[in-house]
Amino acid sequence: MTPHPDWIVPALPVPGVRALITTRAGGVSRGPWGAGEDGGMNLGMGSGDRPEDVQANRARLRALLPAEPRWLRQVHGAAVVDAERVLQPPEADAAVCATPGVVCVVLVADCVPVILADAAGRGVAVAHAGWRGLATGVIQNAVQALRRRLRDPAARLYAFLGPAIGQQHFEVGEEVLRAMRHRLPGAGDAFESCGGHKYRADLVQLARMALAQVNVDWIAGGQWCTYSDRHRFYSYRRDRITGRHAALVWIDPSA
Repeated sequence: MTPHPDWIVPALPVPGVRALITTRAGGVSRGPWGAGEDGGMNLGMGSGDRPEDVQANRARLRALLPAEPRWLRQVHGAAVVDAERVLQPPEADAAVCATPGVVCVVLVADCVPVILADAAGRGVAVAHAGWRGLATGVIQNAVQALRRRLRDPAARLYAFLGPAIGQQHFEVGEEVLRAMRHRLPGAGDAFESCGGHKYRADLVQLARMALAQVNVDWIAGGQWCTYSDRHRFYSYRRDRITGRHAALVWIDPSA
């Protein structure tokens, strides 16, 4: 099988590393989790969709992978786990791995999925970065955890940013700006005032700042807005009742 043509296949210049980001297309879900007249590729078990449809979607995804993804129980935090040790979904928002064939995964529907790969193909990671995760350092934690796993504190990493809510649609309060400034001193540059102590926050720019803070300087992706492209992407901020995309990365065991 090959990925659905609407899915995003990140072009990471790393030997033996594979990555994939699903979109709304290619599944069996219906209603708010569907894709127009076609079935939707909702992969989120807690989204209100029929569990049997989510399982069918996950089975379609699994057919493209070397193993079952190491699913997480995401809580908008900053915890990182070693995917190789995951048996039941742990409470975490990022995972790292240095073993071929083990698939790291996060689910998203407006938050930024951040895929990481060591330049030499020795390890990979993925993080789920909403504003709470960004404010508590989930991206920095994932980068540092991957370098520790590689026992190489200077390892050069590549990053790919997947679809996320665009700044023009992400209105937040002053507490978000304060939290971001505490973590990222230059965070104010990613906020645009819209009056009444409200701001529009650029999650992708904040993710880039977080990566720069831990010396990740090769960054691609980040050009898709989940909110504005209803046909292609799920968006929690737009619809509330909606599905989840998956961002996955692994080292190809056959490479």
